[in-house]
Amino acid sequence: MTTAFIADLHLSPGRPDILDAFANFCEQSTGLEALYILGDLFDAWLGDDDSSEFAFQIKSQIKRLSDSGVKIYFMAGNRDFMVGERFATETGITLLPDETVINLYGERVLLMHGDTLCTLDKGYLRYRRVIQNPVVTGVLRNLPLSWRMRIANKLRQSSNSQRPQLTAEQLYKMDAQHPAVLQVMEKHQVNQLIHGHTHRPAIHCFKLSDGTPAKRVVLGDWYTQASVYRASK
Repeated sequence: MTTAFIADLHLSPGRPDILDAFANFCEQSTGLEALYILGDLFDAWLGDDDSSEFAFQIKSQIKRLSDSGVKIYFMAGNRDFMVGERFATETGITLLPDETVINLYGERVLLMHGDTLCTLDKGYLRYRRVIQNPVVTGVLRNLPLSWRMRIANKLRQSSNSQRPQLTAEQLYKMDAQHPAVLQVMEKHQVNQLIHGHTHRPAIHCFKLSDGTPAKRVVLGDWYTQASVYRASK
């Protein structure tokens, strides 16, 4: 039995190479026991009322994989936090909240998107609190889809224009911070954490405050590779 974990695919019509990689992954993953998508499946998901050909294509691929018997779980990221119950119903997935603990073949494992671990990135965390506030999200859902698309495009352009100018210190502040990792793992009493968001794939081995060996698995993005982490029994 094998369970797979993916994150940060950033699927969009503008990246047909990543769309092809995801389609191939779905076709080849029918033997999985479970698949966990830990956020940013989409470069931007603006609401379950998206009826574009792109949205239909992705939902169809996920539904076929779900219908094959693979249990699919989805945790929202900072780019697709507006994925909702309608999307879940249409694709057969189960929605998970951030900071979910699962039993992975006898071991308690904490799953996160990972953005809340970047505690030095104060500006982003302020933005996150605002944009993901239930009141703000409710207002956004009631805006015409075309308006939401314009807002998303402006936010994306702003983000892309700033990234090339970032210093090494700024990039460090945008990464997961070890004290935050320790805090959340000890809060949930786990010694393994799997998350995405930072686009820095790695397996970090360390010790918790009481000396217990621990592991943090950081999932890779799909900009240059179809990064998948697999755990087997």
